[in-house]
Amino acid sequence: MVKSYQGVRVVEDKKYFNQPMCVKDYMATNLITFKPDDSIEHVLGMLTSKKISGGPVVDENGKLIGMISEGDCLKEIIKGKYSNTPSLIGTVKEHMTTDVLTMNPDLNIFDAAGQFLNMKIRRFPVMSHGNLIGQISISDIIKGVQKMKSTTW
Repeated sequence: MVKSYQGVRVVEDKKYFNQPMCVKDYMATNLITFKPDDSIEHVLGMLTSKKISGGPVVDENGKLIGMISEGDCLKEIIKGKYSNTPSLIGTVKEHMTTDVLTMNPDLNIFDAAGQFLNMKIRRFPVMSHGNLIGQISISDIIKGVQKMKSTTW
């Protein structure tokens, strides 16, 4: 006689089978945005007061035209060293990244995590039909994955 032992069976809670797994489920939607003519001093003030490391740059119609980050702001800080003045008179349009990579809101967060690793970018704007609808960061992915049940991956 052959006995088969499969071990203790875990009874799955069905509500976890339909866990959110897309970028749109974890992205930030209440975004701090910047204008091209904003000063770097203004940007640094917003970044530090809101405890963020960058954000989208939009035109007067709210269309995404670039991204500005702490790293971009460092360019203006370095300029101050060479002129021996700590003023931050540069503008966002002088330092922002204009070749912006975006994510689709329906992208699986595991695929999104792969893009973060491959591209070495800390945040992606999320676009739908040409409109900026959110932003997702590495920490958003990490927080999202921590909320998932491991038995439903």
